[in-house]
Parts: sequence; structure tokens; C-alpha cells
Amino acid sequence: MKAMILAAGKGERLRPLTLHTPKPLVRAGGVPLIEYHIRALAAAGFDELVINHAWLGEQIEAYLQDGARFGVRIRYSAEGEPLETGGGILRALPLLGEAPFLVVNGDIWTEYDFARLRRPLAGLAHLVLVDNPEHNPAGDFILCGERVSATGEGQPLTYSGMAVLHPALFAGQRPGAFRLAPLLREAMAQGQVSGERFAGPWVDVGTHERLAQVERLVEARR
Repeated sequence: MKAMILAAGKGERLRPLTLHTPKPLVRAGGVPLIEYHIRALAAAGFDELVINHAWLGEQIEAYLQDGARFGVRIRYSAEGEPLETGGGILRALPLLGEAPFLVVNGDIWTEYDFARLRRPLAGLAHLVLVDNPEHNPAGDFILCGERVSATGEGQPLTYSGMAVLHPALFAGQRPGAFRLAPLLREAMAQGQVSGERFAGPWVDVGTHERLAQVERLVEARR
């Protein structure tokens, strides 16, 4: 299974850090956020990675290069302008192939074991969900057993930014900027999305306060 790291965001809420540094290269505990993912993916057996980028993307390529020093092979999907989550993945599909692939947002920090996602995919998507953080109290989706839906009975949870997706999820989509969430909701309506709850460490590093939270977590583990 291949893995894709989404790294095209500008990280405007992390300015001035992201004025001259792409968000995935912002450091927490002295290590760029994206490097945590690459090392965790390599440890989980993922050795073929695709990374998309837009804002200051040349810095990402210069730092990671071909991935050899991490024990992986990295290919890049450069975007002239951000294509949002859905559009970015669609553009990268030729590099990802026809099999289901793992996708992870480059601006989260977590201790999730990616090896858990190396399994057959029943449907179009499998989402990793987390308890609702303070900045998203209502959650994104509903988890009932192993099935994820947009509405209905069950536990409201937040999408973690980690998933396994089937390329067929993007069938009929045209190139350009579009979000992933509407495609997921359509697949949910067809009963094609499974999910799981992860209760371990996870932070959406969208603000200076949450970056400081990751710094504390990393320091505590040292």
C-alpha cells in the first residue's frame, strides 16, 4: 500500500512562522512535522510515499529529497496553486496507482500506528476519527459500530486527517480545486465508509497554541 502526505497548505494561522517556511516543515521538538509522519510510515512498512505541495514546496523537496535517508521512496505532486484536499489527491492519483492508499494530513501530530491501516478496504474509504477537540466541539461525522455516516444515531467524532481511500472515490471528478468531505458524505450515503475511533495522542497543529501543545507532548516523551 502506498501513502500520501498532504502538504500543500499555507498555514496562515501559524504566521509569521509560515511566511518563509512551509507548514509541514515547521518544527516541533526540533523536528519538522512532516518528518514525524515519514518516520512513522516507514516503521509501519510504508516505503512508497507521495507528497503534494504548493506553498514553498521546493523547500519540502530540498529537505526530504528522495526519502532514502528515511528508508522510503518519495515522489512529489507539485501544484501551481493549492487544489484543496480532494483536488490535490485527484492530481496525485497517477502516482498512487489503482489500489487503496493511505492519506494523512501533513499538519497533524499523532502517535497513531499506521500499520493498523495496512489491511483490505471494504468500501470506498476508512476513516480514523478522534474525540472532538475544543476547536471542533460538534465533530464531523457519526461513528456507529464500524460504519461512518454524516447524520444519524451514534457517536459524533472528528476526522483525524488519516484515512485509507480507494481511487474509485474520485471517479468522475474533474481536475481543479475541490474538497474531500463532499465525496466522503456521498460515499457514506451509499454505506461505503467504515471507520474507527483513535483515543491516543493527536493534535491538529493549526495554531501557535496547538504547536506549543505538541512541543510539550514531545518534551514529555523525552
